[in-house]
Amino acid sequence: MRVLVTGAAGYIGATLVALLRETGQVAGRRVEALALLDRQLPEAGDLSIAGDIASPEVLRRVADFAPDVCFHLAALPGGASEADYEAGRRINLLGTLGLLETLAGERAPVVVYASTIAVYGTALPALVDPSTPLRPPITYGAHKLACEVLLADFSRRGLLDGRSLRLPGIVARPSSGPGLASAFMSDVIRALAAGQPYTCPVSAQATAWWMSARRCAENLVHAAGMDLAGSDPRRAWPLPVLRLSLADVVATGIELFGTDRAGLVRFEAQPAVEAVYGRYPVLDDSASRALGLRDDGSARELLQRALRGLSCAPSRQAEPPRS
Repeated sequence: MRVLVTGAAGYIGATLVALLRETGQVAGRRVEALALLDRQLPEAGDLSIAGDIASPEVLRRVADFAPDVCFHLAALPGGASEADYEAGRRINLLGTLGLLETLAGERAPVVVYASTIAVYGTALPALVDPSTPLRPPITYGAHKLACEVLLADFSRRGLLDGRSLRLPGIVARPSSGPGLASAFMSDVIRALAAGQPYTCPVSAQATAWWMSARRCAENLVHAAGMDLAGSDPRRAWPLPVLRLSLADVVATGIELFGTDRAGLVRFEAQPAVEAVYGRYPVLDDSASRALGLRDDGSARELLQRALRGLSCAPSRQAEPPRS
C-alpha cells in the first residue's frame, strides 16, 4: 500500500506519521511506501514532497506517487485564514480541490480528510446531532465544509473513496503563535504540566470538545479502513469527544501534577474567543462510535496522552489524592 500524508510536518501530521511508522499498517495492509508532503519538511528524499499544496509541481509529484490512501491534513489554521482570506482560499479551498482532482480516477484511492468542528457554528442547540444545521462562523470552517461536500461528490461519482472527520480541539500542541485561535486548549495543559502561570482567554465554565493528538492519529488511521456500506452519503462524521470545561481540565491537571498548580491559571474571558471556542454543547457522536472511532476515555487519560513526549511534561506524575 502506498500512503500519502499532506501537512506531514504539522502537529497532527507528525503524530500520524510517527504512528504509521510504528505500526506499518493501514486497514490491515502493510505500508510499502510513505510519502510526506508539506511546505517544509525536516527530511529529504524521494518520498518527501516539499512545497505548497496548491503548486502544480507538487500536484504533479502527488500524481506520480499515486497513493492508495491519502491523509489530507494540510491547511492554513482558523485564525490565520480568517486574517488572510486569499491565503486561506488558496490553501484550504483551491489546494484541496486541486488535490482531489489529482487523486481522482478509476483507482478511487481512499481520502481521509481532516475537517473541523468549526463547520457547526455558534449559538448551537443543547444537543448537536446529524440533523443540526451547519453554519460555519469563520472562513476556515466555510472552506472545510465546502471541501467535505466536494469529497462526498467525488465519492458519489466513484472517483474517490472519501471520509471526512470533523476534528475537535487537539491537544497539547506546542506553542504555535497567533494563527490558531483555539491554542488556549493546549496552552493551559502545557502550563499546568510545567508549573507556569497562564492567563486563559475563556472562562472557567467554558466548555469545549477535546482529543489528544495520539487518539486523533489513531482515529485517522482507523477511518481509512472503515466499512461505509449503508453509511451517511455525506461521508462526514465528528470524532467522538470528551466535553470538558476549562475548570475540569485545570482540576485534572492539579490532580495529576500536584496541588502547587492550584492558582496558576487565571481566567480573563475574551467574548469573541469564548463565543466560538467555549460554548460547545453535548455532541451526539453515536454514528462515529458505531464506525469504531473513539475518544480518549477520561480527562485524566486525555492529559496523560496529550503530554506524552512533550518536554514540559514532568518526569514523574504526582500521586492522585487518596480517599
